[in-house]
Amino acid sequence: MKNEKLLLALLAAVQFTNILDFVIMMPLGPQLMPALGIGPQQFGLVISAYTFSAGVTGFVGAFFLDRFNRKTALLTLYLGFGLGTVACALAPTHHWLIAARVLTGAFGGVLGSLVLAIVGDAVPEARRGQAIGVVMGAFSVASVLGVPFGLLLASRFSWHLPFVLLGGLSLVIWAVIYFVMPDLRGHLSARPESLSERAAAVAGLFRNPSVRAALTLTALLMLGQFTVISFLSPSLVGNVGFANEQLSYVYLVGGALTFFTSPLFGRLSDRHGKVLVFTLATLATIPVQLIITRLGPTPLPLVLLLTALLFAVMGGRFVPATALATAVVSPRQRGSFMSLNTSVQQLAAGTAAYLAGLLVVPAPGGRLLHYEWVGYVAAAANLLSLLVVRRIQPAAAPPGAAVSAPVSPAAAAAAPASQPIGISLEEQVLE
Repeated sequence: MKNEKLLLALLAAVQFTNILDFVIMMPLGPQLMPALGIGPQQFGLVISAYTFSAGVTGFVGAFFLDRFNRKTALLTLYLGFGLGTVACALAPTHHWLIAARVLTGAFGGVLGSLVLAIVGDAVPEARRGQAIGVVMGAFSVASVLGVPFGLLLASRFSWHLPFVLLGGLSLVIWAVIYFVMPDLRGHLSARPESLSERAAAVAGLFRNPSVRAALTLTALLMLGQFTVISFLSPSLVGNVGFANEQLSYVYLVGGALTFFTSPLFGRLSDRHGKVLVFTLATLATIPVQLIITRLGPTPLPLVLLLTALLFAVMGGRFVPATALATAVVSPRQRGSFMSLNTSVQQLAAGTAAYLAGLLVVPAPGGRLLHYEWVGYVAAAANLLSLLVVRRIQPAAAPPGAAVSAPVSPAAAAAAPASQPIGISLEEQVLE
């Protein structure tokens, strides 16, 4: 259990920098667009550059991710991500920034899938919802601390500075992982698969109805979220009347709330069922999105209440959805599947951001027209997700199968008879 907590702490630190690098780009929109001389369509492309790149490399990673020690793969990807973030800090124009975002996304997208694959390997299904809630709590920390601080630095100095500090922090965390994290080889087979065998295995994933449903659910979740989030900050400045400095309050309050709600949604998912919790969170998401995308001048406290609710319910539904996704394949295929899942996630997020950029129209005074159309698209995607989530079924555990995590006697006694009881992290290191 001690090693499990240490592992989760390291993975949460990786996710913190990975998520912050991605999410800080959107609230920087009101500063980036005038600084670089670009409009909503070009800004949507800046966001999409990361996600499209991550989507392509995520698909490629599906063929290789399960062939390596998880630690080696993590160190390689995280180093590339850190260097890409530094490149973003040095970008002088929006064309160079797009190129740097492509580089960062090439490593950052696969990095996210690897983190979730490690959680799936190291934590048994009975506790996996809570563990994913802890790791995804990095979004809360990034929102509470990272985004407001980054916005403050950008408003007082330059939009380049947040990326300088984030790239440096990533390289420090990389060094800690190198010296502290144990090797993770429990997913490796005695005879490494050839590329043709791996390609056949990846192709075989698509014959699984639950895999197809899980990938479809991921696409709908991103379409139902990033269409709205991509232009949330520009709409708050242009339509609601926020000053750039006030944007930090949105992420501070919303992140503080999700710091508590993400683990809560994880515990509720483990206790009451992941489909039920996902359904309730999604039904709560739709009206909040529709209200926010139609806001005009509104008092600050009401806006903070609405955006905090939006962060909480949107983030909350990702916890059970991700827990469901990690269970649709066996541990030996989990890295490949999560890489595919991340590929779909990033491509859908990029499509959502680009679509939103096409729908909204800049108007005099900095206003954004047709932002409510974005809310309608998001609502439709979220309603479809409620149909798809019920088609996801966990993979049947083969006889004698084990997951790579220690289980306490109390947890073992409480687990269903079909629940595999795993090996410890220490045993993985010795394998």
